[in-house]
Formats: sequence, structure tokens, C-alpha cells
Amino acid sequence: MDREELLSATPEGSGEPQGKKESPLVSLEKDLQFYADAIKEVAVEIMVEGISAYPIFIAHQHEVNIGELILNKEELNTDWTIQASTLEEFVEKGIINKEKKDTFLKAYKRPEEHMCIFVVVPEGANFIYYPYNKGRG
Repeated sequence: MDREELLSATPEGSGEPQGKKESPLVSLEKDLQFYADAIKEVAVEIMVEGISAYPIFIAHQHEVNIGELILNKEELNTDWTIQASTLEEFVEKGIINKEKKDTFLKAYKRPEEHMCIFVVVPEGANFIYYPYNKGRG
């Protein structure tokens, strides 16, 4: 599923026409534009320090037990909290099945250009790739 599908999605069987209820992912896009520089800085740090070649960021509005908190929605007056993690932690915790790791790596976009975001919402979770320079000049 690509970003555009996620942004226009409505819960199945909600009976609401698309566009009537704003997806929470609209606010996520706004926050990702705001957070882009900070997320990129952390991604580079993860790679340079040799922690992982595959940084993954978790965007959520509740509590998750993976990664390290880097951007707190309460402190920053935003809608989404961001935590930093790695492919290795996702495999270790079983979020990415060991057998599916190669498939994931084939889809993984260049971390210098795109942030890999694991979006957690009440209906479930999914990966999206968001360009760092989206919405800028």
C-alpha cells in the first residue's frame, strides 16, 4: 500500500464516504514535514555509529514498546510521537518475520532520501516511506 492509498483510506465498513472524515494520516503528513530534519539527523546518526544500516521510525499516538523516544507529541504540541528503531530490532521482536527480511530489504528505500515510518493506528500498522524534502521548495 502506498502513501496516497493510506492518506485517502477510510475504515472498511464505516459507511462514511471518502473525504467526509479526515484520516489521521493527514495530520501525520503535517508532522512528518515538521519533524523531517530531526528524523534525518537521527537516521544518519544510527547509520554513522554503525548501529544499523536500516533505521526505522515508529509514528504513534498511544504507547508502543519498541524503539527509543525521539520526538514527543506532548512536548512538541503535535499529533504524533516518533520513536527510533532499526530493522534488527523489528526482526528481534518478531514484527518483521525473519523469513520476510529479504523481501522487506528489497522494498526499503534509501535512508538518505526517505524516512521509513512504521505507522501504528488503532486499526493496525503499516510501513510507509516519506521523502525528507516533501513539501519543500
